[in-house]
Amino acid sequence: MLSNHAVHELLEPYGLDLSDDQVEKVLIYLNLLLRWNKKINLTAIRTPEECITRHFAESFLLSKTIPLAGSLMDVGSGAGFPGLALKILSPKMTVLLLEPVGKKRAFLKEVVNVCGLGSISAVGATIQDFSRQHASEPFDVVTIRAVGKLTDLIPRAIDCLKASGHLCLWIGSDQAEDILGSELQVQWKDPISIPFTLKRQILVGTKLYIS
Repeated sequence: MLSNHAVHELLEPYGLDLSDDQVEKVLIYLNLLLRWNKKINLTAIRTPEECITRHFAESFLLSKTIPLAGSLMDVGSGAGFPGLALKILSPKMTVLLLEPVGKKRAFLKEVVNVCGLGSISAVGATIQDFSRQHASEPFDVVTIRAVGKLTDLIPRAIDCLKASGHLCLWIGSDQAEDILGSELQVQWKDPISIPFTLKRQILVGTKLYIS
């Protein structure tokens, strides 16, 4: 297993400086991820070092772009990136993880329990169903990473945002071009390039207020 020092070194090129307590939670999460991944398919990445850079660091990068406060909904959480990882950086933030697959949801709940994270829940619903049932309870931030059919998901995600809330997408540069060319109720920032990758980006948009 990685040491605290090794995690700090892996995160440093991304401009990330976590507290020792946060790194401890990352290591607990990582250990659970690698153990559960032997039983259910949570990630194709097998090495601890690459899990830190590809999953944790790329999730944590969002903290350098927008304030992590209020409420966040993570669509199709899978192994919990970025939503569950971001909860480690911002423990006061209320987080909802949308994950329809029961076994993955069990993993998320295990991480939440073992890491002692409060104000976070994992719900077995799709964004389409959730947006219809909870339209009156909008979020400050909605995140989507490694989920297909973005053209269907994005309008539903926007419906779940407060005015001036942030929609955050981890996508390829080709996808970013298509999304930026679409007519949506969002003002996009310039895409954020992810270090050490050629095409992966984080695209952040702010929901426009329409009276």
